[in-house]
Amino acid sequence: MGVVSEIAGELRYSTGFGNEHSSEALPGALPIGRNSPQRPPHGLYAEQLSGTSFAAPRAENRRSWLYRIRPSVMHSAFSKVEDGLLRSAPLTESDPTPNRFRWNPLPIPQKPTDFVQGLTTMAATGDAEGRDGAAYHVYTANRSMKGAVFANHDGEMVLIPQQGRIVLHTEMGALAASPGEVAAVPRGVRFRVDLPDGPSRGFVCENYGAHFRLPELGPIGANGLANARDFQVPHARFEDREEPTELVVKHGGGLWKAAMAHSPLNVVAWHGNLYPYKYDLSRFQSVGSISYDHPDPSIQTVLTSPSGVTGVANCELTVFPPRWQASEGTFRPPYFHRNIMCEFVCMLLGAHEAHGAGFPPGACSLHNSLTAHGPDPKVFAAASRAELKPERIEIGTFILLETRTPCRPTRFALETTARKADYDQTWDALPRTFAA
Repeated sequence: MGVVSEIAGELRYSTGFGNEHSSEALPGALPIGRNSPQRPPHGLYAEQLSGTSFAAPRAENRRSWLYRIRPSVMHSAFSKVEDGLLRSAPLTESDPTPNRFRWNPLPIPQKPTDFVQGLTTMAATGDAEGRDGAAYHVYTANRSMKGAVFANHDGEMVLIPQQGRIVLHTEMGALAASPGEVAAVPRGVRFRVDLPDGPSRGFVCENYGAHFRLPELGPIGANGLANARDFQVPHARFEDREEPTELVVKHGGGLWKAAMAHSPLNVVAWHGNLYPYKYDLSRFQSVGSISYDHPDPSIQTVLTSPSGVTGVANCELTVFPPRWQASEGTFRPPYFHRNIMCEFVCMLLGAHEAHGAGFPPGACSLHNSLTAHGPDPKVFAAASRAELKPERIEIGTFILLETRTPCRPTRFALETTARKADYDQTWDALPRTFAA
């Protein structure tokens, strides 16, 4: 049989983040009043997907009930497959380093390559099996996944397209994400990636720790930053395909595969608070100074994964989109800085505020814990002499990913020709302006 649920036309979404959602692709497929009835509607199987321990506090608990044509248990034994350039923490192939790194955009492969085959790890920290830390990847692909689905058992994945749209066909429904949007898939959820625009490139934040959530707003109040209503959740939409499918999973840092006789994207209805979602970064409500100086970059946080230490994130995703600047007597670009957090920057659109055209879309950088960084000499000179008046910052959009522990770059990241070998010389031309 082919796909039963709506596959053509516009994808359907619900809105809201962090709350319970429910969806059904067939009328009456969602049980009422019971999670696991003796005989679910339409002859479906009831199955729970738990993203946290059963006894996690209500505010932290994540789980969804799935009502599917065939249960997830129906697959062969797993066998190990080659990891390619995909790596996990703890990294043992490189030493800890205080060095700064910048990489030009990785090229799109010449040979046929899908999303999983095109994953390249640039840096990682923590321990995937210990559910702590994160890894940062670049994906470069030129074809949609065929006859296969993927699931990450080690962490939730936030996909950040930079070139070309991606469509994620997940167990709970489909999400389409364009450059300027991000899409998240929880740990363990199976999905397939299609490339409607052909060759595609982007970034992936793999979060090993607690689920991403909206940050607390504190003195900002009830509104601002990323609003829950702007997140989109897919409607149920299933595949009824009795045909061989390869299930590829990332587990314990490596790739494994198993054979299935049907598509696992066969969930006809679901409800719960564990689900894929997407967010349009242009809807982020930036908050800034209207007097003087910089608020800390934490006010640009879209999503945060808390650690066991109050106020210290395991991992955070922040965005610097077009916005207004109005501060007086202030050096407005990103300032010279040493941060206890480790910073991985993904350039999405336009030019970087601190480095201009030298940091093009698709490029990325790593500034490890307490490693100094800041604007290049041209940006410094222009900003130091600029006539300050309210101005619209529209040169580009970039994402900053932060972790609380230092990252190690992979061997590939150290050796690739995409690495900017003279990056440290970026700041050599900063003039001496001291006058006693």
